[in-house]
Amino acid sequence: MVVYLNWEKYEAFVKDVFMAYGVPEEDAEICTDVLLDADWKGIDSHGANRLRPIYIKRIKAGIQSATTDWKVVKETPTTAVIDGADGMGQVVSYHAMKLAIKKAKEYGMGMVVVRNSTHYGVAGYYTDMAAKEGCIGASGTNARPSIAPTHSVEPKLGTNPFSWAMPTDEEFPFSFDAATSIIQRGYIELWDRDGRKAPAGTVVGADGGPMTEPSEILPALVKGEAALAPLGGIGEDLGGYKGYDFATIVEILSAAPQAGNFLSMLSGLDEEGKPTAKYHLGHFFIAIDTEAFVGRESFEKTAGEIVRELRAAKKAPGSDRIYTAGEKEHEARQERAKTGLPVNKSVQEDLIWLRDDAGLTQYKFDFEE
Repeated sequence: MVVYLNWEKYEAFVKDVFMAYGVPEEDAEICTDVLLDADWKGIDSHGANRLRPIYIKRIKAGIQSATTDWKVVKETPTTAVIDGADGMGQVVSYHAMKLAIKKAKEYGMGMVVVRNSTHYGVAGYYTDMAAKEGCIGASGTNARPSIAPTHSVEPKLGTNPFSWAMPTDEEFPFSFDAATSIIQRGYIELWDRDGRKAPAGTVVGADGGPMTEPSEILPALVKGEAALAPLGGIGEDLGGYKGYDFATIVEILSAAPQAGNFLSMLSGLDEEGKPTAKYHLGHFFIAIDTEAFVGRESFEKTAGEIVRELRAAKKAPGSDRIYTAGEKEHEARQERAKTGLPVNKSVQEDLIWLRDDAGLTQYKFDFEE
């Protein structure tokens, strides 16, 4: 049964959970803001359902540190390389994009790369940071191997999300954020929690055939006995090589500029194949100041005219609307501001577990009997 949580209470709870497991208060605020950004936008695969299994579980297991002792290891006027010290990915990423924006405001463009990091949440959070400052923003991250290269059944590339955001003269930016696979691991985890099957053709087994049962897919991905299809699907007929190459671009930018880990090195498995090793993920952040060209106002006006003309295109039979990137998330935010955060039974159980394990006895949820 889905219930709705009060945003203010939920935000306070998430922050207190992070702090209870050793995340400093200022960093806990950043981690909470990134997590809630996904919830606000309706991106349930990266919101409340990831608090326990991704972040807290890994802190407790020692796979990542609750404190983030990041440092700049190389810097030029327009670039920087940061070591994330295996701390909270959201924290080092927030500071990396802030630095990229600062450089863009001074020199027109800025690019900052990060190595030795961890899961950084929803990529669009960081590109939206740039758009709010009148900059074009781009970001991506590598991840545990799960995508098979075209003509392969072996998971090599991560889902490697790639995000762009551009300011417009509307209430929200053009904000694109997507994995370079057809689906991403987070959706499989969500479907597993909800008892739903994965669409046929999105996951390939070691025998080359489709897999649809999430409870079988998730362990198979870890063992290398299943792989996600890149955008376009397996093979070349529907352009699968394009998704494969997009994922590779993200992999290179998340590893080569910062001399970081890549591909099989990111499995998170130790020498015995146990999921206890640190991930050492890499990210990149780009900010381009629109003022450096024809000016922010002109850029936003043209960008706004482009998205409005796209939405006004002739609709296909049976279609009521045409959307542009960021529009659905903007509307989800407006709707959820009224309803609260919807959480299913599995997430409800996670929140209770976190409350009890962290000793946050001051919190009582409405869904508890």
